[in-house]
Amino acid sequence: MVAESFIFYPDDYLIADPSDWGMPFEDVYFSTADGLTLNGWFVPGEKEMTWLWFPGNAGNISYRLDNLRLLHYRLSLNIFIFDYRGYGRSQGRPSEEGTYLDAEAALDYLRSRRDIDPDAIIFFGRSLGSAVAVNLATKHNCLGLILESPPSSLVGMMKRLFPSLPPEDLPIKYDSLSKIKRISVPLLILHGDCDEVVPFFMGRKLYEAANEPKQFYTIENAGHNDTYMVGGEEYFQAIENFIESVETHAP
Repeated sequence: MVAESFIFYPDDYLIADPSDWGMPFEDVYFSTADGLTLNGWFVPGEKEMTWLWFPGNAGNISYRLDNLRLLHYRLSLNIFIFDYRGYGRSQGRPSEEGTYLDAEAALDYLRSRRDIDPDAIIFFGRSLGSAVAVNLATKHNCLGLILESPPSSLVGMMKRLFPSLPPEDLPIKYDSLSKIKRISVPLLILHGDCDEVVPFFMGRKLYEAANEPKQFYTIENAGHNDTYMVGGEEYFQAIENFIESVETHAP
């Protein structure tokens, strides 16, 4: 579908892996419920908590290595990042429902590992990945949910690309706004106030609709792809503070 070509921008070539950036890792393959094989990286940390990363809509996991390195050394958590179907070395073609199945498979894989605590997993979704994380959090419990630069729904964004289509005919919705009220775990939303891709008001709208406990952190002067660089020390401190808070109140 033409609309999907405006949403998903996969690249099947991995430009590097965590070892090239000085990080230990496991190259992982796991299966989805509909029979596809997906690829991801498990980067072990020093804490029992695990960060399950749902990336955005462009490139593949190797495009996130600089961000991955900073999070690995700063947070000391286990980190699992994977490619959706059609991205990197993962089989298939991307679709909204497909990414939801991929998220289920990634969580199942993590919970099958004997070296992590299955009840101490934080969902982290960035950009389009935030909608994947929200959808998963409506069905599975997690220790906390972190959304960065999240669209409240892709319907509003796609109407700009396809103004003649009525909303009910838009094939890709990623409607986090209609789902966020079904989530009760601690929530942190981070959003750059100069985001040129996902408008800042969408992150605020999602935050306002969410249940407590919740936090919103504005990354001043940050766009869509430079949040962790522009945000600097204060950005990472906001994440650390959130992690400490959910760790303290974990059952």
